[in-house]
Amino acid sequence: MRTDYLVLGVTVFFSVANSATIHLGPPSHTKSGVVPELPDLVKSPTSWSGRLRALSEWLLGRSRHGLRDYEQKHLGLASSQISKYTGDIVLRFNLTTQAEGKALVEASQVLLLDVWSSTKEHVDIRLPERDVPSLLGLLPNTLQHAHALLIPDLGRAIQETFPGAQKPFSDPLLEETSREKVDGSNIFFQDYQPLSVIVPWVKLLESLFPAYVKAFSIGVSHEGREIMGLRVGTKKPEGERKKAIIVTGAAHAREWISVSTVSYLAYSFIINHLKDKRITALVDDFDWIFIPTLNVDGYAYTWEHDRLWRKNRQPTSLSFCKGIDLDRAYDIHWEAQKTQSNPCSDSFPGEKPFEAVESKRLSDWVAKMKEENLDFIGYLDFHSYSQQILYPYSYSCSTLPPDLENLEELAMGLAKVIRLHSGEHYEVASACGGSGYFTQAQTGGGGSALDYLYTHHVPFAYQIKLRDTGSYGFLLPRENIIPTGEESLGVLIYFGEFLSEGVARSGSEIAEHETEIQPELRK
Repeated sequence: MRTDYLVLGVTVFFSVANSATIHLGPPSHTKSGVVPELPDLVKSPTSWSGRLRALSEWLLGRSRHGLRDYEQKHLGLASSQISKYTGDIVLRFNLTTQAEGKALVEASQVLLLDVWSSTKEHVDIRLPERDVPSLLGLLPNTLQHAHALLIPDLGRAIQETFPGAQKPFSDPLLEETSREKVDGSNIFFQDYQPLSVIVPWVKLLESLFPAYVKAFSIGVSHEGREIMGLRVGTKKPEGERKKAIIVTGAAHAREWISVSTVSYLAYSFIINHLKDKRITALVDDFDWIFIPTLNVDGYAYTWEHDRLWRKNRQPTSLSFCKGIDLDRAYDIHWEAQKTQSNPCSDSFPGEKPFEAVESKRLSDWVAKMKEENLDFIGYLDFHSYSQQILYPYSYSCSTLPPDLENLEELAMGLAKVIRLHSGEHYEVASACGGSGYFTQAQTGGGGSALDYLYTHHVPFAYQIKLRDTGSYGFLLPRENIIPTGEESLGVLIYFGEFLSEGVARSGSEIAEHETEIQPELRK
């Protein structure tokens, strides 16, 4: 019966959260991407029967109209962005030598190109089609024909990621399979969702499951938005510490699938507690910290202005080049980065460690919760794309983690879970090795959340780059949301069970681990 209430609650809220005709209470801030409060009809009735009646009446009277307005609103925003990328394409260059990687680095810096993905084998680059001859003119002969067209019409691909868009080139079988899995309880995952839906949805889940779900904020962003999360776990006796696992998405704003995936994981743990034995045990054993959208300002900006925006929205020393890369802003080998002097770079780490507000908020919140009652033992940082499971270190391929064998063992297990579930292959590698020579030459690899949390807070930390391997890149069609969520759910369950079996160190061992590796990291 409990799930039936959630079905109606989520269905109603999805339909109304963006409706321009419904007043949902005072906004939580006045910045762009305003977040409405929950409707009074969700909060005021004290009994489940009262809530059910109120939600049903609202659903019957408003939902279809609200959904139509919702789709029209976001299709209008998508249309306004298409002209920005008309004529742009995405090319993949296949690399065979470091010299080729170096040449691509130099060319991308000269032409200020948008590098989408970098591995040991290839580099994906977005650029105007008219600039292709200029790029090839800067590259060696071996790369003149070592490239392929991945996305021929970027404008259309962008439009198709917004709610309500028609997608003539999508996979019919995958879309039909995804549609069959969408019911009243998970309608939230039928499309990508803007921040103005995500935050009230987080609050709705807390209101429906207050016994083991708590909505919280790690602080406010540069533009004043709350960075919201869900803490899922049963309570321990007063004064007893509990182990915790952090799951984050959208450090980079354009990686929408990471937001949907972290949301899907939180939702699945919440509704399956007391229904699924494995999930129930994990919710009892750990506190799960889900933060779907770390880069809230950048994410809101991708919906309203620029779908492919990557950084946050902080001003820099150049007024026309805003933003800091949140995943290069942590105080861990920050000084070794090679993009410090270029605020226009998508990998700009700021002018000092932790200058990026949102990265500092996460670091401070984790430190504060450790002082209070949480022992963090795991961290999963979801990104896209390229289907990789990456372990520390990002900053160096020559310095190895002291517990490399454990990190690799768990990573291989996570990849196997995905392969058995969906047949998808996820490469396992160090963050340095997996990103290839291009990224190391371009950024230096320092300042990452992965290295920072592993060094200071958790014994098991991974960056997981989700679907796909390049056909759509950051513009993954919406029918991939649920399949990606399902395979990631298997990853999360395996991750938790691995840690619950006692493989993770105790708090004292973590402290010893920090003492052991920090001198090397600070060199």
